[in-house]
Amino acid sequence: MPMTNFQNALFGMGNPLLDISAVVDKDFLDKYGLKPNDQILAEEKHKALFDEIVKKSKVEYHAGGSTQNSVKIAQWMIQEPHKVATFFGCIGTDHFGEILKQKAAEAHVDAHYYEQSQEPTGTCAACITGDNRSLVANLAAANCYNKEKHLDVDCNWSLVEKARVYYIAGFFLTVSPESILKVAKHASDSNKIFGLNLSAPFISQFFKEPLMKVMPYVDIVFGNETEAATFAKEQGFETEDIAEIARRVQSLPKVNKNRQRIVVFTQGREDTVATVGDKVKIFPVLDIDQNDIVDTNGAGDAFVGGFLSELVQEKPLEECIRAGHYAANVIIRRVGCTFPEKPDFH
Repeated sequence: MPMTNFQNALFGMGNPLLDISAVVDKDFLDKYGLKPNDQILAEEKHKALFDEIVKKSKVEYHAGGSTQNSVKIAQWMIQEPHKVATFFGCIGTDHFGEILKQKAAEAHVDAHYYEQSQEPTGTCAACITGDNRSLVANLAAANCYNKEKHLDVDCNWSLVEKARVYYIAGFFLTVSPESILKVAKHASDSNKIFGLNLSAPFISQFFKEPLMKVMPYVDIVFGNETEAATFAKEQGFETEDIAEIARRVQSLPKVNKNRQRIVVFTQGREDTVATVGDKVKIFPVLDIDQNDIVDTNGAGDAFVGGFLSELVQEKPLEECIRAGHYAANVIIRRVGCTFPEKPDFH
């Protein structure tokens, strides 16, 4: 495939957040009622958490947000040309917003933010204990994404139309399900590829309606073992077998019959499970010494990013998964969703 018509081939839309990452102890988790390994939305009781975490000795700030992480990793894996990945999301007109703009530019992602001054740029506290990470997202500006004022605007929608592969994390279902639906329907109508991540147990539990509204347009479903189990439970599948869950998700109703749905479930250090045609296959992850794991924040996002980098080049599923495993393996050796200058993937 000629790389020239490659710009803006990958489209992502989601919550752009600045990650505030620090190593904490169990007392800190208990104080704010956090599970060691979870993703939640901040509530009133978490306000003080943000004040406390920034005072930690080794606090780090990284550009985050699940979908934004994934498209950045995809761009990093591809390297050239720049701006293969497009990203939409909402930020505030503030210092954190400027950081996100700068970091997206450094990553060569074509980010088009909807900027508003009502709410500050969103943040995500990444509370690290060992190789667990508990994420508390204060969406703020990210929650203000506006379909009419951004997605529907001709110069923005034309970027959506340019893409061949679409990816949105389930987290965005809490913000603008109507934007997701518009993009998903466009992909389905044009026989292009639309990927969605289950993202967190709370999405399957509390945002079931918007999730199931978009599912008929989803060509690739991503998730981890916990999210898969929660989805199965919420849908009344009555099975905890991950391969069986993958099969059941694959056979949910689908509008575009030209593409069989692909389901990909990662399981941390255990094998990745994916539907290949009518079969479910397992793909072992790369071995890693426990001592080399710095933090697992961003591992799932990195897996998707690696996967998308090959998918957009029309590589087979096996290659997409191999690239996903490579990218995740790189990310867990570093703080947050950060990466070295160049990938070493062959």
